[in-house]
Amino acid sequence: MSDARPLVRALTDPASTGDLDPAGWTALIAMARAEQLMGTLAHRLDGLDVPDAVARICADARLSIDHGRRQALWEAEMARRVLAPLGEPVVLLKGTAYVAAGLSAGVGRSIGDLDILVRREALDAVERALIAQGGWEWVKEDEYDDAYYRDHMHELPPLIHKDRDRMIDVHHTVLPLTAKPMPDAAAMIEESEALDDGLRILSPPDMICHAAAHLFADGDLAGGLRNLWDIDRLLRDFDERDGFWAALGERADRHQLAKPVACALRLAETLYETPVDGDVAGKSRAGDALYVRRLLARDDWGGETRKGLRLAFYIRSHWLRMPPLMLARHLWTKWRGKAHHDS
Repeated sequence: MSDARPLVRALTDPASTGDLDPAGWTALIAMARAEQLMGTLAHRLDGLDVPDAVARICADARLSIDHGRRQALWEAEMARRVLAPLGEPVVLLKGTAYVAAGLSAGVGRSIGDLDILVRREALDAVERALIAQGGWEWVKEDEYDDAYYRDHMHELPPLIHKDRDRMIDVHHTVLPLTAKPMPDAAAMIEESEALDDGLRILSPPDMICHAAAHLFADGDLAGGLRNLWDIDRLLRDFDERDGFWAALGERADRHQLAKPVACALRLAETLYETPVDGDVAGKSRAGDALYVRRLLARDDWGGETRKGLRLAFYIRSHWLRMPPLMLARHLWTKWRGKAHHDS
C-alpha cells in the first residue's frame, strides 16, 4: 500500500523529486495539499528544475502563502492594538508566531486562525476588549458548547471578526483543563520573549513543548506531518543555542510533557532526519511505529487510508482529554443535539 513517504522524502531532500514521473508528481502534490504542506513543498522546490505544470502550481502556492502570511501578521497587529491598553502580555502561538519571529517553521507554512495566549486572570478583560473595541463576535451560539469551552477547555469559544472574517482563538493554557498533563501556562508567559512590536512569543524550549502538546492532542493526528515539520524546523533553528537541550528537558518536565516531547523528537528524527538530543528523546521506541503508520496514512490521491488506525488514534485523543464519564456525557450531548438539529 502506498503512503506519504514521497512527501516526507521531498521535504527532507527536494532534489530527490528529479526522479518523479507525471504520476509521481500528481501523488506528491495531492499529498502535500491534503497535509496542508503545499506551500512548504513549493518553497523547498524553489530553484529546482521541475516540470512546467509543477512550477506553475508551486508559484501559485507561494503567492497564496505570502498573502496568508501578510493576513496573519495584520490580524496579529489588529489584536495588539485592541489589547495593548490592557497592559497584559499577549503571546502569539503556532504559525503566526513562527512568521512574526522569522523562524524557519514559518517559511511556506499555511496559517489559519490567530492563536494567542494570555493570563487566565485576564480572560474577561481580553474578551470584552475584542468584542467591544475590536469587532470580533462569537462563532458558537450553542449554550452547551459555550459552557463546555469555558468550563473545560484551554481557550475561550472561538471568535470571528465581523468584517474580515478571520478567527481568533484566545488561549489561557495549552491543553484542555480535563487533560492529564497540566502545563504551567503562567511560567510559559513569564518566560516568553518580546518582539519589536510588543507582542510576545514562547521561549524556544516552551515553543517545542507547545508544538509537541499540539501534535498529540490534535484529534486523530490530522495535520500531523505539518505539525511534525514545525518541530523539525524549530529544532534546527534552536539546536546550536547554548543550553537549549538541557532547558528543553527541564521545561518538558515542568509542563508534564516529557513523554510527548520525547516522542515528537523521535518521530521527527525518524521521518525528517531531525538532529535531536538522545537524553531528551529517550531510548524507548515502543509504539513509535504505530505513530509513523498513522502520520503516513495517505494514498496517491491524498485520500485517507488506514481508517481503523485513524479511529483508534481519535478515540485515544479523546480518552486523554477527559475522564470516561465526562467523555460519555459529552458525546451523548453532542449526538443528541445533532439528532435534534437533523430532525
